[in-house]
Amino acid sequence: MRVLTAFLCATLLSAQTTAFVQQVEQAAISGNFNLARQELSQFRKLRGATPEYIEALAWLGRGELGARNFTAATQNADEVRRLCLDQLTHRKLDAEPSLPQALGASIEVRALASAMQGRRDEAVVFLRQEVTRWHDTSIRPRIQKNLNLLTLEGKPAPPLEIAQSVTARRPESLAQHRGHPVLLFFWAHWCADCKQEINIIQRLEVAYGPRGLVVIAPTQHYGYVASGQDAPRDIETKYIKQVFAEYYAFLGPIEVPLSEENFANYGVSTTPTLVLVDANGIVRLYNPGALSYEQLSAKIAPLITR
Repeated sequence: MRVLTAFLCATLLSAQTTAFVQQVEQAAISGNFNLARQELSQFRKLRGATPEYIEALAWLGRGELGARNFTAATQNADEVRRLCLDQLTHRKLDAEPSLPQALGASIEVRALASAMQGRRDEAVVFLRQEVTRWHDTSIRPRIQKNLNLLTLEGKPAPPLEIAQSVTARRPESLAQHRGHPVLLFFWAHWCADCKQEINIIQRLEVAYGPRGLVVIAPTQHYGYVASGQDAPRDIETKYIKQVFAEYYAFLGPIEVPLSEENFANYGVSTTPTLVLVDANGIVRLYNPGALSYEQLSAKIAPLITR
């Protein structure tokens, strides 16, 4: 009975903490900063500056950034960073999910605040330093995404790691596809938005594939399978192949490289992520998130060699 009581108390506390973070998020994103600060103040008095508190505090900075309150957003980012670094004196960053979320948000907010105020070079230097500092942690793709948003378009596409594949077709390097525009469709086995976007990808393949467009669909391991159940790599690999066969196989025999390094280099912390590379290997579109057929077609059509 004592064990059951402890378990129920822990479950209730976790639910309350999740609700707290969500309340602060909703208040901050809607611009109700006073309510967000009230919630934060009450929580800190009761439980201190826990990782969950820091995660919620980071939402306040994102709200301030959205409202273009750049000074407040930057101050929040600095405070969140300081609290995160205090925590990291006695634990690892990826020991639980709240602290990586908070630190990643603080880096993103500070960089975007600089870029939105016309200090793009400052933001780029900062993000490059942070990519190096947090290279071996879960927040590397998020930092790289923000760096890519500022720098990647108009530059050569990063190479793809192609040693492992989801399908029987062996992936080729981007260099081997020179002379053809390439659409990279980064997807995840758990991603509902990816499954919705795939119909658009198929329409593009039908419209532009005969005219030279190559579609490549990179994916990666996440350490779990259906319902978030932890799984070793070999079991997850089988699961990824099952998901691809069920939802994506109608794309035909496309290349599907399986690599975490591809996601890190392309900054894929959002799925789907869409990257369009021209026939000379130069990135012409970098977009974390879904796009419509019309939006993608407008970018692809000028790259097709008639």
